Parts: sequence; structure tokens; C-alpha cells
Amino acid sequence: MARQTPGPHWSPGIICGLDEAGRGPLAGPVSAAAVILPDNFPIDILNDSKKLSKGTREEIKTLIFQGAMAWGIGWASPGEIDEINILRASLLAMERAFESMAMDKNLSQVQVIADGLYAPKIPLPCRALVKADSSIPSVMAASILAKCARDRLMEYYAIFYPPYGYEKHKGYPTKAHREAILRWGPSPIQRMSFRVS
Repeated sequence: MARQTPGPHWSPGIICGLDEAGRGPLAGPVSAAAVILPDNFPIDILNDSKKLSKGTREEIKTLIFQGAMAWGIGWASPGEIDEINILRASLLAMERAFESMAMDKNLSQVQVIADGLYAPKIPLPCRALVKADSSIPSVMAASILAKCARDRLMEYYAIFYPPYGYEKHKGYPTKAHREAILRWGPSPIQRMSFRVS
């Protein structure tokens, strides 16, 4: 990892939050985000991404992009999900998000917290914490970025695969999605290891 001298805003106790989005869908990748917030970020606007409306998530996403000390997005493809399973793929996406965020930064004073039961393999000690996405601000921010990124990508896929309705359900196993798979067969972004019925 490349190094640079930390600026005055880097101080002991800084937390990097990691979270993923998209473990449950039948199609599409799993996404993850890594976020470090400054002390002056308005954390009262944050929450678990699943508890926020799409419009609110998008507004907060912009504020995170503008105000975060560092952030990164990572992905694991449907093929990787099928090959290594969704848990490992989720951790892989977190690792990639951290790598994207950490580029050219000195993170020696950073503590890393990942939402869930398991921690990804990254160059810094990382603690897994259940429901961190509703209690740790930087993890809440990561959950919002991961969710927004994945939703936007699934809306893009909907342009190329209109019969599946990805813009509506984002690949989650709704009745309409299951029926589309049974009628049209698997799309190119289908997770083949996931049961449709």
C-alpha cells in the first residue's frame, strides 16, 4: 500500500465502516462500501440503509461523497457468488471496497468495523459487529453507499434485460421476479446457485 503523511484531520480513534448490500437477491452482484467519516459529519441523518427511503438515501449519499474523509466501493460478481458462496463473496466485496478506499492513504490509526458476524481479510485488524449498520455512523454510511451503488447498477441492467423488472425489485426474490425467471429462463446476471422456487 502506498503511504502518505497524514493530514491534521487524521487522529486516533478514527473508524472505517464496512458493509455490504445484495446478499439476498437471485440476480446481480453483491456490493460493499468502506467509509471513514470526519468528526464534524452530521451523523444524525444516518441510519441503516434499509430503513431509509430511496430519495433520502440518495440525498445522504451525496453528503457522504462530499464530506467523507475517504470512501470506496467494491463488488463481487454473480459468477463469483456461485463459485465461492454469498458469504465469502460479500466479504470479498468488502475487501475490494477497503482496497479502493485505502489507496495512497496512511491508515495506521484507523479502526475497522464490519457489519455482521464475520470480518473480511484486510491489512488492518477488523472487528465484526452485528447490527453495526444501525449503531456505528461510518458503517451506516457504508450501508447507504453500498445500497445506492447496487440499486443504480440493477436499474442499469434493467435497460438490457427488460423482461426481468430489475428496476423494480433490484433482483430480490419477489413473485414477479420468480415468474419472470421461470418464463424467460435465467438472465446473464442470474445467480445460478440460488433457488428460484
